Amino acid sequence: MTQPSVILATASYDHTIRFWEAKSGRCYRTIQYPDSQVNRLEITPDKRYLAAAGNPHIRLFDINSSSPQPVMSYDSHTNNVMAVGFQCDGKWMYSGSEDGTVKIWDLRAPGCQREYESRGAVNTVVLHPNQTELISGDQNGNIRVWDLTANSCSCELVPEVDTAVRSLTVMWDGSLVVAANNHGTCYVWRLLRGNQTMTNFEPLHKLQAHNGYILKCLLSPEFCEPHRYLATASSDHTVKIWNVDGFTLEKTLIGHQRWVWDCVFSVDGAYLITASSDTTAKLWSMTSGEEIKTYQGHHKATVCCALHDGAEPSPS
Repeated sequence: MTQPSVILATASYDHTIRFWEAKSGRCYRTIQYPDSQVNRLEITPDKRYLAAAGNPHIRLFDINSSSPQPVMSYDSHTNNVMAVGFQCDGKWMYSGSEDGTVKIWDLRAPGCQREYESRGAVNTVVLHPNQTELISGDQNGNIRVWDLTANSCSCELVPEVDTAVRSLTVMWDGSLVVAANNHGTCYVWRLLRGNQTMTNFEPLHKLQAHNGYILKCLLSPEFCEPHRYLATASSDHTVKIWNVDGFTLEKTLIGHQRWVWDCVFSVDGAYLITASSDTTAKLWSMTSGEEIKTYQGHHKATVCCALHDGAEPSPS
């Protein structure tokens, strides 16, 4: 099976994972996932595997195979896995779960290598670009930094007491972190380094982005420079694009009929993919804010998407 240059995957409450041809909108492979819903999808840096975070397991599928069976299952969480991601070389995977833990897995060995207790259902985990710190956000409103070198929690903060942190995103250069919550608010901090550990969060901005829940916030990738954008996907059916320079609203993406659960930028920042309860995923132009393509095929809410387009940034 030849690997497409653009890998787009979506997962839905219909218990399937679908792979799409991004340009044509054709679904070319469907994996049945009967054991649970899928909460999050992530593609390995080498584009070989797709991780599906379910309840309570994480399954790894071979992207280039037609086999419906996972190549590996990671099974030590005890509740919904809400976050999954990979270290930049693909040597290890991290996850966060409603069981209150953040875990690290060596992809070359079975079993969980490390576990951190968050004392609250974990909704979101991101890896700092320095590859040595994980940042988690939980249902109780806590944000924690886990120093992988010291193997301990190096920082805790609570932007809004008893307000769930739904999503976290870090700027590609490690300069900013954004947390989005159930009140439609984004908190933005500058990350200042002291003593080689990322302990200093300097408050930069509080953005009232939506009236409903923010289900995903995402900062644009490196190759989007000099423009820096923040995308916020919401229960109000829209995705808003904010210019990080001043946090002004650039555009609102309107077209989904229900909650927008997830979004992902293309590597050059020119496009955004979104996933919604209206059963569809959509491809948007960041330049025009127009919808370019709708991916239809799921029968229930489409709650997560993953994209690996591997495109080289166009010369400026």
